[in-house]
Amino acid sequence: MSDDLDPMTPEAALDYYLDTRRYNLAEETLRSHKYRLRSFVRWLTSEDHGGGPVVNMNDVDLRDIHAYRVFKREENWPEKDACNAVSMQGQVSTLRVFFDHLADVKAVSPEFSDRIRLPTVRDGEGVDTRLLEAERANAILDHLREWEYATPQHVAMLLFWRTSCRLGGLRSLDLDDFDNEDGALQFRHRPQQGTPLKNGTNGERDVSLIPRVVSVVEDYINGPRRHDVQDEYGRDPLITTSRGRPSTTTYRDWIYWWTQPCRIGEQCPEGRDPDECEATSHDTLSKCPVNHSPHPVRAGSITAHRDAGTPREIVSDRGDVSEKILEAHYDQASKRQRMRRRREFIPDQL
Repeated sequence: MSDDLDPMTPEAALDYYLDTRRYNLAEETLRSHKYRLRSFVRWLTSEDHGGGPVVNMNDVDLRDIHAYRVFKREENWPEKDACNAVSMQGQVSTLRVFFDHLADVKAVSPEFSDRIRLPTVRDGEGVDTRLLEAERANAILDHLREWEYATPQHVAMLLFWRTSCRLGGLRSLDLDDFDNEDGALQFRHRPQQGTPLKNGTNGERDVSLIPRVVSVVEDYINGPRRHDVQDEYGRDPLITTSRGRPSTTTYRDWIYWWTQPCRIGEQCPEGRDPDECEATSHDTLSKCPVNHSPHPVRAGSITAHRDAGTPREIVSDRGDVSEKILEAHYDQASKRQRMRRRREFIPDQL
């Protein structure tokens, strides 16, 4: 430990960092940093740390960073899967930013963060190729229309699939953001009222809805399934629960729930019995090997739009994603699918 450093406990370091970044990180990014750094602090202060619990951030060195990477890659916490190359890169990237801020208050040396090397991700490792197929999405929506018509979960799943929006965009919608006459939704950036958009005001846009989707939303608004409640800012959310605007966690759980094949009467591809499966309770939905988190659903929606002939620039504007990112991370079409898309633009005679 250098005499030039000031003592700081791991817990205090985490609190300092989160408080410092509270106003210059998007809510979802801050939550991600909090999740990753809590794991690191938990490891530092536990017996799992090879040298015993760390009580002063001044004592953390590069060997600790390496040991933590090995721990996350080979073991991780019992309730978590081991990190792959992509998730490890995210973990280490957050640690570098964390230590860079700690240097400002002399908890670590100024050059420490620069000495932490990011793991290299080979081509293809940074792309999540999972997606919800259009056929499965339609089966889910058909089931919801038949058995859960115009419920909050039906409307949420329908709008998420049809608009290709992010989860934060879906959560941001107010009653006034729905225009039934023009068949449209408007996504607006309201960071001071708890519903920021990922790309700020640049992510603001109006998205058209086909008549049958408008009809479902209207029936939901005028029906008994929508709770007439306001959020803590006095706003009227479009989609509600009895407690107000659903949290991001609630939306994520709805997506995990309804992308389980057993929820719509299909057999489990893994051969599991729903009555005995550990992944059928609300607390363990993420343990299901065949359901989906929000990202693959959004990727499936974007890919389905492209397969249906929607031009890339339209999908880009509609989903608030650049064409470059769209092609790399969201549109998971095969080479043959891409060939078929191009076919209609190739003239018969040249």
